[in-house]
Amino acid sequence: MNYSILAQLAFVLLSTAFATAGTTTEQGFHVLPPVTKGNLSIFPVIGGAEHDIGHLLTLDEGLRSGVVVVTEAGSVRGLVRPGMPIPPQSRAEVNRLMLLNNSDYPLLLLAGEVVTGGKQDRVLGVDRIVPPKSGPIDLSVFCVEPGRWVASSDRFDALKSQMAQPSVRMPAMAERNQQSVWAQVASAIGGMAKAAPAASPAMHASTSYAKAMENPEVQKKVALVAADYDGMLRELRKVGAKGIVVAINGKITWADVFASTDLLEKYWQKLIRSYAADSLTTVNSGGQADQKSAQLFLDQVQGNREVTETEPGLFRRTEISGDGYRVFTLTSLVSKPEYTVHIAKMSYSGTGRPDFQSLDFRR
Repeated sequence: MNYSILAQLAFVLLSTAFATAGTTTEQGFHVLPPVTKGNLSIFPVIGGAEHDIGHLLTLDEGLRSGVVVVTEAGSVRGLVRPGMPIPPQSRAEVNRLMLLNNSDYPLLLLAGEVVTGGKQDRVLGVDRIVPPKSGPIDLSVFCVEPGRWVASSDRFDALKSQMAQPSVRMPAMAERNQQSVWAQVASAIGGMAKAAPAASPAMHASTSYAKAMENPEVQKKVALVAADYDGMLRELRKVGAKGIVVAINGKITWADVFASTDLLEKYWQKLIRSYAADSLTTVNSGGQADQKSAQLFLDQVQGNREVTETEPGLFRRTEISGDGYRVFTLTSLVSKPEYTVHIAKMSYSGTGRPDFQSLDFRR
């Protein structure tokens, strides 16, 4: 893989993208040719407005510094500052966690981020922005560790290796259904047991998605796929890349696009590893994904149903259901003018299943 050639090509495409009718989205995004490793293809996305996101804190940054705390609902009382209201319901629940943002910055949370600890590991189900010096905030989460309901710690940490892979993010975001999340977790763990046979005994001994993904043998397999993409970021920064479109086995499955190159960089390592994990555990009908089809996937943002949720002064979250896809957009209202922080798009049939399916070898 020659990243210098990739960069040169990107500069050429950048100079011609806006002069070519029908090749850019309404936001001005343009898809570059893919970089492929095995059955995983990554199409960089350039263009669009660049926004200053320096005022946004990520979950990893907040947890690492200790200014953000995530805990079970039943453990929040001792963490509340004097004068701060305590939620009336304060017992632990599967689909409920509490978060306190003690920092001076708005906190960005992305659907698919995994937090480990408490009575069960959880995955965040929606994108949102949490105000500074706030809490307790009730989070919408889904369990990714069925079977455990015994506290391993009082507080949660972030899964450092990756975000939840797209096939696990999908049911949390599009269906908001715990059973579907558990089904995809089981399929992902089973698929990884097949992809990394040396890890199979550990895969069968645990239902924890986080533990499965952090298994040393699994990490080796994921790294073999992700390694070639690690060096891409330097070149993508040169052309102002803000996102990626993902194809597995020649079929486009996902896209993540951010407000800036800086924000993409903050999530790059965890995202690339999540896509790599999906490439190891996913089977689909295959296809011929190319630059044109990736551009078309990114262009299609209109649908037949739209749902919008707004938290005044913080964010607006929009979900669009189209023919074979779902689009999720998070818009920041923290400062003027408002701007789009994150766009996630998935191939989705609307039948309760994604258009890409995880292998399940546990049955």
